[in-house]
Amino acid sequence: MSDNLGYTRPMSAAYHDRIQRLRRLEAVLPKQGTKPADCLDGARLLDILDQAYGKGSPASRRRALQRDLEVLVQDQRIEIVNPGGKPLRYRRIGNTLDDDALIWDFTLRQVRDLIAEAVPKRQLDRLWERLLYERDRPLLTDQQLRVVPDSLRLRPVELYPEVLHSIITALAQRCCLDVVYENANGERSTPILHPQALVQRGPIPYLFALKNDEDTVRLYAVQRFIRAKPKAQMPARAADNFDLDRALAEGKVDFGRGQQITLVIRVRGYLADLLLDCPLTDQQICEDEPEDSDFALRIQASLPQTGQLLRWLLGAGDKLEVLEPEGLRHTVAEQSRKMAAIYPPVPEPLPELAQAPVVTVSTTAADDA
Repeated sequence: MSDNLGYTRPMSAAYHDRIQRLRRLEAVLPKQGTKPADCLDGARLLDILDQAYGKGSPASRRRALQRDLEVLVQDQRIEIVNPGGKPLRYRRIGNTLDDDALIWDFTLRQVRDLIAEAVPKRQLDRLWERLLYERDRPLLTDQQLRVVPDSLRLRPVELYPEVLHSIITALAQRCCLDVVYENANGERSTPILHPQALVQRGPIPYLFALKNDEDTVRLYAVQRFIRAKPKAQMPARAADNFDLDRALAEGKVDFGRGQQITLVIRVRGYLADLLLDCPLTDQQICEDEPEDSDFALRIQASLPQTGQLLRWLLGAGDKLEVLEPEGLRHTVAEQSRKMAAIYPPVPEPLPELAQAPVVTVSTTAADDA
């Protein structure tokens, strides 16, 4: 742009910011060919690009995003993958970004956006997955980033490959499954299943599904399928009000009732430090114990009562005491007594071993280094 004196004017700051914002919006969208269900809608984009759309009202920020999306659609840089759907979802068209000399800058900006989305919500697992797998070219390799479980990991269960292929096919095509299923007692049945979701719990994958004409979602261990065949011509029924996130939060995958309880515990040692850094829930209440107490902190949190919770409480050993609810305290006490009864009394240490160094495992190795 030139003025009447022949000098070239730089683009305005507002226009430059708009161009940068459009480029960031285009860069954060998934690549061409991504499944519609995995594409991003407006609400998710606003979460990811929070700061890019200012601090105005939610309505004004949504309008600004919608204008940007419309520009990119008109320029054929992105596309709507579900026209007429609610909410609309978007993905990129072609690979124009890959040829841009500034792609690295936008890649790093996208990573910053992903971090801004994940860290406040404590969703680091989603961030690691996207850094390793979701990008056209992973930013980090599995030799640079690895997620290590904090508990013993068992070897995965053995599966029939064709069964797993059939389950995934039925989920993707939203069709029924004709199966032969063997329960824990060795009894076989041949139901028609309507798959809802697949989830990996520890070493075992499970299938949420409706059985025949029932309306109750059941959980099936995938290794117990003897045979499974998709019925492409028979659409699967969707369970009323089924939501995978809610099912997980309620402890359905752990075969628990998911009854919400108010857990009150006393903790000490490494567990006190751990729960200060990594709360049980976002609403966890933490108080110091009296000076004459054997414990450091009193923790209160509302969460589902599940087998997973019980195993965690038992795994804490003498670093934790359950105060409430009374029923759970009784269960932990009974399990602890049964466990102690398995082992004979521990003898006094031999004199030559009394001064032997004790090896401990720290959960804060980085701080100890």
